[in-house]
Amino acid sequence: MVFIGYFIRAIAQILNMVLTIYLWVIVARAVLSWVNPDPYNPIVRFIHNITEPVLARIRSRLPLYFGGIDFTPMVLILAIIFLTSWLVPSLDYLGASLLRP
Repeated sequence: MVFIGYFIRAIAQILNMVLTIYLWVIVARAVLSWVNPDPYNPIVRFIHNITEPVLARIRSRLPLYFGGIDFTPMVLILAIIFLTSWLVPSLDYLGASLLRP
């Protein structure tokens, strides 16, 4: 059981890092939408390609485009904060409870 506990805690830490990095990528995408960068820039294309599948899925279910402003990145940021605040500590607590004798 100790091995499984450490494994679950490691998954929680990795999930926390991945969600935090993705949160910052979403923020970068929002900032890039304000300045209208070169669409052929590799960094801009990477950020667009990594975020568009998730944002398109949210847009198809929740049309959050009011007055020329797209609010889907905000919904995604709130979802990431929810997962970071609820799922990651829950996994960490589960892993820690498996470590106790």
